Amino acid sequence: MSLRQGFEAVDRGDRGVGVREKVLVLPSVICSREVADRIADRVQGAVSAPHDHGCGQIGADKAQTLRAFLGVGSNPNVAGTVVVGLGCESIQSDDVAADLADLGVPVREVAIQDAGGTDATVEAGVEAVEELRGQSTRDGRGTSDDGRGATTADLSDLTVGVVSGDLAESTRETADPLVGAVVDDLVDAGARVVAAGSERVVAHPEAAAARADDEAAAADLRELAERHRGRPARASRVGREARDHEFAAVTRAWGDRPVRAVLDYGERAIHDEGLAVVDAPSRFAEAATGLAAAGAQVVVHVTGEGVATGHPVAPVVKVSGDRTTLDAVGDDIDVDATATDPAALLGRLRAVAGGERVRAEEHGLVSSAITRVGPSM
Repeated sequence: MSLRQGFEAVDRGDRGVGVREKVLVLPSVICSREVADRIADRVQGAVSAPHDHGCGQIGADKAQTLRAFLGVGSNPNVAGTVVVGLGCESIQSDDVAADLADLGVPVREVAIQDAGGTDATVEAGVEAVEELRGQSTRDGRGTSDDGRGATTADLSDLTVGVVSGDLAESTRETADPLVGAVVDDLVDAGARVVAAGSERVVAHPEAAAARADDEAAAADLRELAERHRGRPARASRVGREARDHEFAAVTRAWGDRPVRAVLDYGERAIHDEGLAVVDAPSRFAEAATGLAAAGAQVVVHVTGEGVATGHPVAPVVKVSGDRTTLDAVGDDIDVDATATDPAALLGRLRAVAGGERVRAEEHGLVSSAITRVGPSM
């Protein structure tokens, strides 16, 4: 399949091209997550992104959570964002809304303590979602007030996220190499790829640095490893097992191209093309949020264990090379790596970018989480 074969997408201007048309209902604090869920459930095409953060966070954790809010809220698949706050949280909903507006995102904000309670907030939130939904461009492929609308894109226009969730033999020997070959094809075609799984860098800092495109990227990889040294890995099993294998063996899903950039969790990818490593763990929900915040319109998740959930903002293509998993939960897996080649996987990515739904979308299974640096107060 030609990587230049086009598909229909939505022009989001500086944010890139969108392959989905979502109105995101974003709680700015754990206390408003249930209200955000209720709002999203009321409007077709709306999604919420629940998390456990925003209250009592300070320092690096507060900054990281805010970055994640802004990254996910400005993902190209998001037509607009409704920020739902409580009113007394450390990350205020009106501040998040203002920052998203500065990024060019159509945004509305509601807060429970301002609106007069839960029911009033739900009604105000539904009205805000419907207003943003009415302005969106993908329904009917219309054109928005700013002149943007439907466009033709190809895979080279995308930022593709990659996370390999385990280090089982079937993952390392079958599924990861398949995804890695596709990553190389995407990079060679001029696409951006963002890869999660920082435990692998922590386990092999010098080998990771040796793969960097330049000394700046090498220094950033060493700094990432140093930042996590002595701390328990968020994906503890992957962290332990990564030390038992060479760096090349635990990063096969990243392909063979050099690492051009290293992104903090929640940071948007701005490199023109090539591979970047996101400081995100291999735990799926946290990794997927980090990749969506980096701008990934589509995520590829390698799972030997059969993790079935997707992400609210970006469609997630599930790939497995584990025969037991495929036999047990094959209906939740998009790609059987034992019976697929890179060209077929690229074709599937193109189809998904063009609107074909992945299994998690078909089943209505999504999860969202933001990783932590340390404890909240």
